[in-house]
Amino acid sequence: MKAFVLKRYGKKRALELAEMPTPELRDDEVLVEVHAAGVNQLDSKLRDGEFKLILPYRLPLILGHDVAGVVVKVGPRVRQFKPGDEVYARPDDFRIGTFAEFVPVKEASLAIKPKGLTMEEAASIPLVALTAWQALVEKANLKKGQKVFIQAGSGGVGTFAIQLAKQLGATVATTTSTANIALVKSLGADVVIDYKTQDFEDVLRAYDVVLNSQDGKTLEKSLRVLKPGGKLISISGPPDPAFGKEIGAPWFVKLVVRMLSSGVRRRAKSRGVGFSFLFMKASGSQLREITRLFDAGVIRPVMDRVFPFDQTNEALAYVEAGRAKGKVVIKIR
Repeated sequence: MKAFVLKRYGKKRALELAEMPTPELRDDEVLVEVHAAGVNQLDSKLRDGEFKLILPYRLPLILGHDVAGVVVKVGPRVRQFKPGDEVYARPDDFRIGTFAEFVPVKEASLAIKPKGLTMEEAASIPLVALTAWQALVEKANLKKGQKVFIQAGSGGVGTFAIQLAKQLGATVATTTSTANIALVKSLGADVVIDYKTQDFEDVLRAYDVVLNSQDGKTLEKSLRVLKPGGKLISISGPPDPAFGKEIGAPWFVKLVVRMLSSGVRRRAKSRGVGFSFLFMKASGSQLREITRLFDAGVIRPVMDRVFPFDQTNEALAYVEAGRAKGKVVIKIR
């Protein structure tokens, strides 16, 4: 099969188009013929070597964390899927590789794709939707009437998280640039802060939840807009001890992780608020919940651009520039 392969870690290093063996299926996996693959910041961070410590992949590596496609083969223990099914998923860590013609996905991480969506639209969803779901539903337990601040509302996670938070009955504040104010309002944002002319710390008070996706300076300011008992959930770091435990990291990695987040955890505690780091996980059952929202028409995909397969490196560079409205997708078939 054709695939874009990372041969060596390196900042902005180009992936190489190569002929690779079709992956071997494990008993609980499904082989998916990839029709489209979503592109995420996570892909460029992995390529740059930022996660070498916590995700020690063996190279050469095929990147890609979102897939929509058709089942072509199933393992002997698979019961829910059959060849011909149209599916989508965020493959598990250490089984990623959607920038390719085929990818194996664990049955437990797969779901039938939403009926009304194209393959490209479906491929734009899994990673960002699961991130928002695990942050707002699982970790924050966001309730009707609560106030949530979702940073970078026009980005991949932001466009989905705003819609999900509105479905949960929350009041939503977000940051965006002047050009994207209309977009985030159309998704349901109640309070929109133009980060080019306003500082969110001057506008927001006593919020229940903050979903942080930005830098350390923004993280610090976010602590100050929460009310006592509020929750700050960060998807951009620093990782916390619970995460080290969750991934079964060796003791020295756990120590590094503890040190990286000690400052923000201490400051959160002194303000009477909670801090947690989220590194989203694959989940077919959660994707099925998310599918219902798309099938009901209460949430819509937001896409910026679709690149052809041979422009995978250009797609990565476009996402890395941080200007995409919603998601960027590679069309493979």
